[in-house]
Amino acid sequence: MRISEFVSQVSTIKAVRDAMVSQQRKLGKDRGIVMDGRDIGTVVFPEAELKIFLTADILVRAFRRQRELLEREDLVDIDSIIENLQQRDKIDSNRVESPLMKAADAVGIDTTHITIDEQVDEVIRIALTKMIRSLKRPA
Repeated sequence: MRISEFVSQVSTIKAVRDAMVSQQRKLGKDRGIVMDGRDIGTVVFPEAELKIFLTADILVRAFRRQRELLEREDLVDIDSIIENLQQRDKIDSNRVESPLMKAADAVGIDTTHITIDEQVDEVIRIALTKMIRSLKRPA
């Protein structure tokens, strides 16, 4: 949990953002990559073929994070996790460099009431639909 406490503060530093964006773009230079991050679709790859923006209720996010931490045998109370998530969201949404925001052309998925398998199925459905539509377009 210690990293989670500081990641948003570190990510507000322009030099850190610039270095991260550079590394991420190198990883994706040949395309065909799936990447996760709070500014991937708006800053790192604004021209990406497909952008998915996942959201979920804060309490659901907190329980999911708590479950991940418990799998690593790290017991953190739910209130601390909620506070950490809210603080990270606030910092990331309001930072000058690469703020957290949904790209205008991103497809939003609210994951609050769906399982991880259902999330994967929905992303695959969206991706396949987009691919099929692009194949049907005249050149």
